[in-house]
Amino acid sequence: MGVSKAKLVITAITVQGLTQTEAARTYGLSQAWVSRLMARYRLEGEAAFEPRSRRPRTSPNATPTATVALIVKLRHELMAAGLDAGADTIAWHLEHHHQIPLPRATIHRILTRQGLVTPEPKKKPKSALHRFEASMPNETWQSDFTHYRLADGTDTEILTWLDDCTRYAINVTAHQAVTAIIVRDTFREAVRTAGIPASTLTDNGMVFTTRFASRPGRNALENELRRLHVIQKNGRANHPTTQGKVERFQQTLKKWLRAQPRQPATIAQLQTLLDDFVDEYNHRRPHRSLPHRAPPATLFTAMPKALPANSRDAQTHARIRHDRIDTSGVVTLRVHGRLHHIGIGRTHARTHVILLVHDLHVRIVNAATGELLRDLEIDPERDYQPQKPQAPNPPP
Repeated sequence: MGVSKAKLVITAITVQGLTQTEAARTYGLSQAWVSRLMARYRLEGEAAFEPRSRRPRTSPNATPTATVALIVKLRHELMAAGLDAGADTIAWHLEHHHQIPLPRATIHRILTRQGLVTPEPKKKPKSALHRFEASMPNETWQSDFTHYRLADGTDTEILTWLDDCTRYAINVTAHQAVTAIIVRDTFREAVRTAGIPASTLTDNGMVFTTRFASRPGRNALENELRRLHVIQKNGRANHPTTQGKVERFQQTLKKWLRAQPRQPATIAQLQTLLDDFVDEYNHRRPHRSLPHRAPPATLFTAMPKALPANSRDAQTHARIRHDRIDTSGVVTLRVHGRLHHIGIGRTHARTHVILLVHDLHVRIVNAATGELLRDLEIDPERDYQPQKPQAPNPPP
C-alpha cells in the first residue's frame, strides 16, 4: 500500500473521526489491514506513512562477517605487495590457504560494496583474439627484455626467458644493457635449469635475430639454437601481442618492483629483488591463465617436456588430459580404445587432476598443487585399476 493511501486512512480515522470499520469500507480495504496500520501508527507515529522494507530480517546464506573482513584484508595485503588482487586471486587464496570456498562473483560483490573496485572501460572480448598456446612445457620459450630505472636514475634492462605452456619463469636477469652475447649466455643458463626447448619465440630485435640486418648472418643466439636443433620463431614487426605472455609477465614484474618499499640502487640489488619475485611467481602466486590457477612451477614440474625435433621418439604415445575425480574417487581414461576406471580414493573426490599418459604408464597429479596422487601401469585386461595391486586370478 502506497504512502498516500496509508496517510489518507490514518487521517480519516484520527481527524475525521471515522471508525476503523468505516474507513475500511470507505476505501475498500480489509479491516485486518486497517487494524494493523493503526497499531503501527500508535507505536511508530508518522513512520507508519512509509511502507516497511521487504528485506528479510535475517540472511542465513549471507557471507560471514569474519570472511568479509578476511577478503578485505587479503585485498589490501596483495595490493601492498604489488601482486594481483582481483576476485579470482582472492578466491584462490581463500580456498587454498583458509579452506573457504567462495564464488568469484560473491567476492566481487563484497569488494564493490566495500568501495574497493575501480570501474574499468570494457576490454576487447577474448573471442576476438587468436591465441596460441603450447601444449607441453619446453615446446616454446618466449623471451624479451624491458627497461627499469634504478633509485639513482640509472637505466637498466631486465631479460626474461618464459615457458609458453606453463608461464614458468626460467631465467630472469638484470643488465646494464642486453647484448646478443648476454642473450646467448642466459639461454644457456635456462637450458641448464629446464632442459633444451623445442623452439623459441622472440621479436625481431638484433640481440635475438639478424635476419633483417643489412648484412644478414647469424648472431650468437641463432648459432646456439642451430647447434641444439632448436626451432627459432620470430613475431611479425609491430605485433607485440605475438609475444603476449612474456609481455604480460614483464608488466606483472614491474608492478611488483614498483611496490617494493626500498627501490634498488644497483644492478645487484635489482637482481636480488628479481630472484625474490621469480620464486614467489613460480611457486606460490596463483596464475589466472593456468588450469585451476595453479602456480607455474606446479605444472612445469609435473608435465612431460617437449624436446627438439631430432630428439623426439615417434614410437611412443604421450598425451596430457585434464579431468576431475568423481564422487566415488575414480577417474576414467581410454587406452587402446577401451575405457579404464582408475581408483584414486574418496578423499580426493571432486579434485581437478592432470593425467600424464605415456603408453600404459600414467601419472595423476593434483592440478592445483602438483601433488602426485597415483603412479601406475595400466593393466589392459582390467576395467577397474585398484589402488592396491591385486593378485592374478588363479587358473581354472
